[in-house]
Amino acid sequence: MKFNTTKIRELHANLVSGNITTKELHDQAHKAISEKNTTINALIETYSEMPGTVGKHVLSGIPVAMKDNILFKGKKVSAGSKMLENYVATYDSKIAEIFNTIGAHVVGRANMDEFAMGSSTETSYYGKTLNPLDESRVPGGSSGGSAAAVASGMAMYALGSDTGGSVRQPAAYCGLVGLKPSYGAVSRRGLMAMASSLDCIGPITRCVEDAEIVFNAISEYDSLDATSVKIKDREKYQEKNSNKKVIGVPRSFLNREVLGDQARENFEQSLAKMKSEGYTIVDIELPTIEHALAVYYIIQPAEASSNLARYDGIRYGLSVEGEDLADSYKKTKTEGFGDEVRRRIMLGAHVLSSGHHDEYYYKAQSLRKIITQEVRNAFDNVDIIATPTTSDVAFKFGEKKDPVAMYLEDIFTVPYNLTGNPAISIPSGLNSEGMPYGMHFTAPLFCEKKLFQAGKDFERAII
Repeated sequence: MKFNTTKIRELHANLVSGNITTKELHDQAHKAISEKNTTINALIETYSEMPGTVGKHVLSGIPVAMKDNILFKGKKVSAGSKMLENYVATYDSKIAEIFNTIGAHVVGRANMDEFAMGSSTETSYYGKTLNPLDESRVPGGSSGGSAAAVASGMAMYALGSDTGGSVRQPAAYCGLVGLKPSYGAVSRRGLMAMASSLDCIGPITRCVEDAEIVFNAISEYDSLDATSVKIKDREKYQEKNSNKKVIGVPRSFLNREVLGDQARENFEQSLAKMKSEGYTIVDIELPTIEHALAVYYIIQPAEASSNLARYDGIRYGLSVEGEDLADSYKKTKTEGFGDEVRRRIMLGAHVLSSGHHDEYYYKAQSLRKIITQEVRNAFDNVDIIATPTTSDVAFKFGEKKDPVAMYLEDIFTVPYNLTGNPAISIPSGLNSEGMPYGMHFTAPLFCEKKLFQAGKDFERAII
């Protein structure tokens, strides 16, 4: 039984029946790791521990890769940075607690852009990750290692973090499904913070059904996470929404030059296929959403600069001795952080500085509220908002020399981190070179079920 031809539920059923064993799955994952990881560099570290007896939970015994910013007690976790190269987690994240309870089998920690800052997994201290579908191309980021691990058969599924598209974009680039849950649906406790009001943990899988299974497993309420929303409060949002099978398309947002011709054609074909499944397609207006990327690149660096201030070489992590305390701070952060992280820290410090926070940070927060309200108003008339996941297929290494060009990779995913809405990327076909596109669906808050239903309908339509 191969990962790339089997669904999680089928794998688990065969484990329970004894047709396969957890050792066989473990060996299959590690065979792929030994054959491919030296080249692909999807996993920073692999774990040799054998899984226990298969349990009742559908994820029990199934190999999973974890992004290198989710804490497992006693395991190294570095967020892809030299700053935390030898840091060992002192406690379990909520995700680790859930996985320990259900018997999930973690095969290793996945490579990532340093502190989740990037769209290509090129900024990792441990070297870049390659796209298994075409090794001359990026796998996306910042969860590129997670996506590459699944695409190359090193794991059945993986977990990543999504701050501006970091689960959905690499999933699209590697021909996989990527889910960003509603903000507050999955605990962030034990996730290394990058931008606290934006970060979400989500799965990368081979199909929508598998994404649904993983989401249902990890979406427990966590009283120790102040951002976690109680189940009964989530149900209040769900009660307001009926399944009218109406898809809204923000046409003016898509008419930007950033979208490639083949990507646009693929998107229109994908909409037509949803129409054949009984969905109604309507145009909607989201007048302010075109400013979402600019808003994001003020709020995200501001929050990141505050969160990363803790890495000062005094309490934990890398420490470089200087002539005095200030010099020690300077040398530690210069040596410990890469170029992209330093760039965003400086940008964040600037927009929060005296004389500039009114001009940039508060204005960005005001626009964020307007974008959020526009999106919520749109869901009064539609069930799903659809866009492409990315403006094109995975780009080749070295193509994006300008940081702004790299930031534009997140143009269609960023808005829904700002608003908190759940969103999913689903493979939608190939370009002329055989590289995958992604279809991006967004639903009302805590209405992940709508994404799963629409996603399954879409998968059926494109077969």
